[in-house]
Amino acid sequence: MGDLFVNLRSSLRLIDLLDIGIVAFIVYRVLLLIKGTRAMQMLTGLGILGVGFYISSMFELFTTHWLFSYFFDYLILIVIVLFQDDLRRALTHVGKNPFFSGASAEEEREMVDDIARAATRLAKEYIGALIVIERETGLKNFIDTGSRLESRVKAELLYAIFIPTSPIHDGAVIITGGKLAAAGCFLPLSKDPNINKRYGTRHRAALGLTEDTDAIVVLVSEEAGEVHLVKSGKITTNLNEQELRQSLAALLDLSRGQVNLPKRMKGWLKAVQGRESHDDS
Repeated sequence: MGDLFVNLRSSLRLIDLLDIGIVAFIVYRVLLLIKGTRAMQMLTGLGILGVGFYISSMFELFTTHWLFSYFFDYLILIVIVLFQDDLRRALTHVGKNPFFSGASAEEEREMVDDIARAATRLAKEYIGALIVIERETGLKNFIDTGSRLESRVKAELLYAIFIPTSPIHDGAVIITGGKLAAAGCFLPLSKDPNINKRYGTRHRAALGLTEDTDAIVVLVSEEAGEVHLVKSGKITTNLNEQELRQSLAALLDLSRGQVNLPKRMKGWLKAVQGRESHDDS
């Protein structure tokens, strides 16, 4: 045993330890990323198939072993197909801009006030709307699908965009860097098979975008005449103007925080912020 350790010490280089550490870190981050998701269940299934492959080889089950071998020959393609959403989400988090700089705190407060006023007015008149606030994950590919505006965020302008007679009322408005970048933008629909059946296309678009990015979406339901807030694939419903204003301020880390928020809003904020920390860990 002593000779084994001596040989190991003599053959193990510092660069080897670094190599092992990098691989261990990558595996750890991947496990954190898929923990609690459907990907974890699929990975468990692949692990079970791996055990079957080993057992069939050990007990010389030739036909079973051939079947498993044929399956694992295409493992890379299978992993890409099965985990395409998770791989895209992982690359998005890796590619976040660490030098992100948006509007000033005062500009963001004014933006929050205008969004809250516009959304509440639209809800009262049963006019649907999707208002997206870009954070660190860039949304340029979605901005390019709409009509460029590059204007200040004003409640009156948001209202005018979404009234049914507006030529750009379909789709979403995207706000980036405190500016209204574009309107009439198309968003990806959620692929979650367990999504509430009563949710329509607008809800699915809001959930789909926030599942893949760190954007915040204010959703106005024309059927219910209610304002919803969506973040990290989680939705909280039927907010009044004050609740929306305070929740947006908390999510944007403004000074108002969440001191006076109702208990249900504090729970929702804790859930979405917890998911963010989990994705970034």
